Amino acid sequence: MKALITFKYAEEEIKKLEKLGYDIIFRDERDLIFSDNIKDIDLMVCFNPFNKIDISLFPNLKWIQLSSAGINHVPIDKILSQNIILTNNRGGYSIPIAEWIVLKILEMIKNTKEFYNKQNKKTWKIDTSLMELQGKTIGFIGTGSIASEAAKRLEPFDVNIIGINSSGKEAEHFHQTFSIEKIYDVVPKCDFLVIATPYTEKTHHLMDESVFSHIKDGTYLINIARGSIIDEKVLIENLKSGKIKKAALDVFEVEPLPENNPLWEMENVIISPHNSWVSEMNNNKRYEIVYKNMEKYINGEKLINIVDLKRGY
Repeated sequence: MKALITFKYAEEEIKKLEKLGYDIIFRDERDLIFSDNIKDIDLMVCFNPFNKIDISLFPNLKWIQLSSAGINHVPIDKILSQNIILTNNRGGYSIPIAEWIVLKILEMIKNTKEFYNKQNKKTWKIDTSLMELQGKTIGFIGTGSIASEAAKRLEPFDVNIIGINSSGKEAEHFHQTFSIEKIYDVVPKCDFLVIATPYTEKTHHLMDESVFSHIKDGTYLINIARGSIIDEKVLIENLKSGKIKKAALDVFEVEPLPENNPLWEMENVIISPHNSWVSEMNNNKRYEIVYKNMEKYINGEKLINIVDLKRGY
């Protein structure tokens, strides 16, 4: 069975995959071009080669394993028409992003950005506006693995954790969950809103003017999902008015964030360059999922992290 891998794993890791019974072909994703010797691949392990090669040129391709959790860069129509199985790295980045969420919540209520600015100016001035996290309500838009890992880490702070998902189904570490239809009822209850839902056609600009109008004054907002889930213009208006007291944003509608974007200049915004997923464990976790699935695939077993293409995640 022939596998195209576009990320350079260690030699011993490749040998382990070959021992499973695979003929491994490595092509660096950054330089990938179509050629006859990769035309007959059975599967592909990749991040985003789809802007360089046309998967419809691979007649034997039956499975794509993504190194990402998101799938908005994937040619879904071609995958459906060719009956290709798509699996992703769901859960592979959940722990570092969950830790990031906790960090940003604490940074915002403890005003660390302001203290760093004072340090740079050698200004000694006590800040009496700091807040406690205990007793606050943290609402998650999306209750998947990232949100669950974050909720798990927030529980010891003695907070109320509520979540919104497509059906209102229960989720681990959440005290209450609601369906997306209840979003107008849920957001007024929240002191913090964490955007952690997958980006799909249905969630494009989910956080629009109508949702923001129901958010209570002084809410803190964190987005670690995708920038286009929020209508950025509406967010900026609400940051200026103070309805959103502070925001910690790791993702944006346009990335890299353009220099002329007003978010750069806003004192009540913490900006990071889509960095929340990074960890020294990323490569190990990514390989673990790849190895498990390649072992299952060659043995005819059901794969883990199969993407429901109809739902978009």
